[in-house]
Amino acid sequence: MRLDKFLGDHNIGTRKQIKEYVKNGRCSVNGIPAKKADIHIDENVDIIAFDGVELTFSKFHYYMLYKPEGVVSATTDGRNKTVLDLLKDENVKGLNPAGRLDIDTVGLLLLTDDGVLIHRLLSPKKHVDKTYEVHLEKEISDEDIEKLEKGVDIGDVKDNGEPYLTMEAKVIRKETDENGNPVVNLIIHEGRFHQVKRMMEAVGNKVVFLKRVTFGPLVLDETLFPGQYRPLTEIELKELGVE
Repeated sequence: MRLDKFLGDHNIGTRKQIKEYVKNGRCSVNGIPAKKADIHIDENVDIIAFDGVELTFSKFHYYMLYKPEGVVSATTDGRNKTVLDLLKDENVKGLNPAGRLDIDTVGLLLLTDDGVLIHRLLSPKKHVDKTYEVHLEKEISDEDIEKLEKGVDIGDVKDNGEPYLTMEAKVIRKETDENGNPVVNLIIHEGRFHQVKRMMEAVGNKVVFLKRVTFGPLVLDETLFPGQYRPLTEIELKELGVE
């Protein structure tokens, strides 16, 4: 890899700026000040430092985002702000959201350029757990909870014309919110279009607020405010099976 690309991936600056930084002796390779920005380095072996701070090479990048309302889970959009717009201070080239949250849904979203991980997490065969905090228009009955947990008809149809019921789920009652709306945690293993909202509609209820709090082994960092993000920790990466 070229040194200027390595530094650019660490958001040190533009290629023009990096060239000037190197010229001013601010970057070293294995303890020796670099003479040119376009020299080739071995990013897996060489020790690269900028202003005396060692920079580590990461083949892939992983970020936990607390997605706010009004932002779309896309890389580009002609009308709305995207989740990548929220990571404007990072090198977002190649980053993609692992799955999607509706524009009015908030909560945990993983963004990464690790396509293999995204495929693994979203594969229907993996049945990755997702927990949603669901605020409802009205109280939910024990009978409705039983229906949701067994699987409901949300309008999808199999190839043979039969209803494509949702998979078994788990519903946990929580305390009401500040507006008096009933709240439940819904744990599902699928990611169908508007699934949570359609599941609640199937039992005669309506979602008034929706927040994803877990995705696989990841749990939303409640120290983050909507719109904020952070890199995944080493423990979180290990739980995801990332070496």
